Amino acid sequence: MSLTTVFRRASSRVATLAFRSVRSPLAVRSGSERLILGSQQLSRASAIPFSTESAVTKTTADENLVSVLESEIDCAVKEEAPDQNLMEDVPQGFPFKIIDTPGERTVLLQRNFEDETIQVEVDSSAPYDDEEQEQAEGNDDEDEEHSVKIRIPMVVSVSKGDGVCLEFGVSAYPDEIVIDSLSIKHPQGSDSELAYQGPDFDDLDENLQKAFHRFLEIRGIKPSFTDFLADYVANKDSREYLQWLKDVKSFVDK
Repeated sequence: MSLTTVFRRASSRVATLAFRSVRSPLAVRSGSERLILGSQQLSRASAIPFSTESAVTKTTADENLVSVLESEIDCAVKEEAPDQNLMEDVPQGFPFKIIDTPGERTVLLQRNFEDETIQVEVDSSAPYDDEEQEQAEGNDDEDEEHSVKIRIPMVVSVSKGDGVCLEFGVSAYPDEIVIDSLSIKHPQGSDSELAYQGPDFDDLDENLQKAFHRFLEIRGIKPSFTDFLADYVANKDSREYLQWLKDVKSFVDK
């Protein structure tokens, strides 16, 4: 049975009951009184309860959300404990300038190396290896300190004056740098979706892979910096989360 048919039958049923009520001996005596009384009852039944209930529900829900947000903000403030000395703990020989823009999920590292400009985009939202973490969560007997492996995904761009650059997709671990991908990027507007992007990095000759690793190493992409970067991006993620909570609360509080 279609919804239209259901609504029509329901409307017909209501109309019939209303007509019988008006015709009933228990109804108000005069026709004009019946009309006025019926109008007042309809107004009270349809308008007042719905508007009151809607207002109360919205206010209650908003107050509850603000209360939960305030509680979460308090927890985030206690857990965050921003390391004000983090920049003072930069490891010796770290060659990059750190560009940390509030509100963005990535941290940029920049440096000049002879005639090259090197930029590293570090993702602050994923400082751990997902696969290692899933395995750790499924093994309660394993020591938590050693079960989750730090992994920082990065995009390393090495460019020269003509705008063409080598772009490496990299996973930085405390004990090694893994090159996930390698491609050549041309100046904006000249790339083609059909352009040949090169083979999978793992399919390259082993000596060529080692040469590319050495290429990155002398430009400052080293596993010895991974622990510092992991602490830095974890700190940034905490700061961004706290600010996000405050922004949401400010909006709901308006």
